[in-house]
Amino acid sequence: MVATATPLIHMQGITKVFTTDEMETHALQAIDFDIAAGEYVAIAGPSGCGKTTLLSILGLLDAPSGGQYTLAGQPVAALSAVERARVRNRQIGFIFQAFNLIGDLTVAENVELPLTYRSDLTPADRKDRVARALGRVGMSHRARHYPPQLSGGQQQRVAVARAVAGDPAILLADEPTGNLDSKNGEAVMELLQELNAGGATICMVTHDERYARHAGRQVHLFDGRVADAAASVTAMA
Repeated sequence: MVATATPLIHMQGITKVFTTDEMETHALQAIDFDIAAGEYVAIAGPSGCGKTTLLSILGLLDAPSGGQYTLAGQPVAALSAVERARVRNRQIGFIFQAFNLIGDLTVAENVELPLTYRSDLTPADRKDRVARALGRVGMSHRARHYPPQLSGGQQQRVAVARAVAGDPAILLADEPTGNLDSKNGEAVMELLQELNAGGATICMVTHDERYARHAGRQVHLFDGRVADAAASVTAMA
């Protein structure tokens, strides 16, 4: 579902060069890339093609070597380190392959943790957001459990709840099925589709074409360049 034609994310001429004493590696070359609010986009391609590098730049975890990146109408290059951290916390939700849950915190505490850094939310606001987020992913009944007590699929659902609890402008998912079997992988894909149908904007990195087809649009990278961008047949069906 695409809510508006105005890009939420606009990238023009994005490059990323990693330099060592011996060589330069051009990870990204002249990337032009837009995501509209409400879109579900999959960034696909073989290992080493630049997918994770692009996602890191999208999530403000890294900066490009060149080009322009605009998020919600704001040029990212103009942001200070403090402002970048604030944007990451409030506008971007991250879903990682390794879940990144804290084992000695409960499910509810893991989901609430990023919200504790927001001065605009009261403790009651945070509790309400946690409850709603866990409800969205079907994990309300596990709120008092700890991550080691959950299956891999359940841990990823908690990770998704943590990502959506802050009502971010965009969800960035880095190989979210990478540590799951095929059954749990499909369940997570269905969950992301449900979130997108509810209005969430999603950008997912995957090397698996089966999962890429769940997105509304696929952007294929090869050797750091956009090789192809097309609508997903599965998503359109």
